Amino acid sequence: MLIYTERMDVIVYTKRSCSWCERVTIFLREKNIPYEEREVYFNPSYMDELIAKSGETKTPTLDIDGEMLVDTDKEQLQAYLRQRGMI
Repeated sequence: MLIYTERMDVIVYTKRSCSWCERVTIFLREKNIPYEEREVYFNPSYMDELIAKSGETKTPTLDIDGEMLVDTDKEQLQAYLRQRGMI
């Protein structure tokens, strides 16, 4: 079994009351993957940052070590992490 030992930098851009965002952050907590949550609806600077990085305003969007997963969900995130041996 491959165990990912390097630290990942994970930023999750979310919007309040977004059920997909909630599922993604619950999944990350269950997998003990540390992340920083940046709520974009009430923080214009985070929204500007999200748009600059991804060209999108949709959430959840994740920045994982500089790679953007735009408008993703738990299943896509899980597949991404498995493919890279991170879970």
